[in-house]
Amino acid sequence: MDPIESEANLRSQFLEVLCSRRSRVVPLQTLPAKCVVDPLYQGTPCDYEEMKSVLKAPIHNFNEENFYLITKEGEQGQLPVLILSKKESTYSKRLAVVFLHSSHTCKEWVRPLHEDYASRGYIAVAIDSRYHGERAKTPTAYEDALVSSWKKDYLTAREDIDNSKIGILGMSLGGMRAWFAAFADTRYSVVVPIISVQSFRWALDNDQWHARVHSIKSVFEEARIDLGKDTIDKEVWNRIAPGLASEFDSHHTVPVIAVRPLLIINGEVDPRCPLEGLDATISTTQKAFDAHSLTHFKVIVEPGIGHEVTLSMLKEASDWFDRFLKP
Repeated sequence: MDPIESEANLRSQFLEVLCSRRSRVVPLQTLPAKCVVDPLYQGTPCDYEEMKSVLKAPIHNFNEENFYLITKEGEQGQLPVLILSKKESTYSKRLAVVFLHSSHTCKEWVRPLHEDYASRGYIAVAIDSRYHGERAKTPTAYEDALVSSWKKDYLTAREDIDNSKIGILGMSLGGMRAWFAAFADTRYSVVVPIISVQSFRWALDNDQWHARVHSIKSVFEEARIDLGKDTIDKEVWNRIAPGLASEFDSHHTVPVIAVRPLLIINGEVDPRCPLEGLDATISTTQKAFDAHSLTHFKVIVEPGIGHEVTLSMLKEASDWFDRFLKP
């Protein structure tokens, strides 16, 4: 089987798993929504201080759109969307970047990034993850990758967006979703997951899974009890997210993002994303880019940083999008 066929089969398996775990799809439609005045935060996010520092002063010359994308039946099928763009006197197709927030926050939390990117000519897009923000409860690992693809269908249909230049950026949980969304949907042309890429299989084999589990502990505990287990093991992981520690682990799915520009940013001492487990992922991904004689794969490891977002990480991400999305 050639590499392209193998990648297509892996994507097909991934989408099949996702489709088996959600309610019936309905025709894509939009409904108007109001600006969220009092957003729901479920804890202190990993990027708290940095997000407050992105913009020193507010900029007001924006077009703001708040609406719901209806993607499937049920409450979680109503996807809250926030889009910011700079007001312009002349019409032109513009670049877009999708922002995926971290655990326990919501789309309003990344608004400082929205305003920063919109002020520089991007169309900035954000959604609430499942059970976050207007969809509020507890996250479910990587199921939102397919929802991100539905959102992409909407974006590519917009007249004001250059659909060949849509980037995706996520932090922590949002970075996992960005990574899997880019794996599943080749229409994301530039990809930046921050403090999110890890090897789930390596973490299980080397007893380094505790920090990741603790971040959404109630979900793992419910699965453990349901399976009658004394401890969290591969079977518990597979109940929550089938294939995450096997065929859909990072060393299989991250290389598939090649040949699109990919920037991975992690902290050196992040317990949720142990660097020791990423050797195979980085080397396999580098080989995928080398096979095409491309140099736009980069890994940045910030010394002494744990599971937190820094201003320098956000600056590196911004520079990456400017380099590969802008003409």
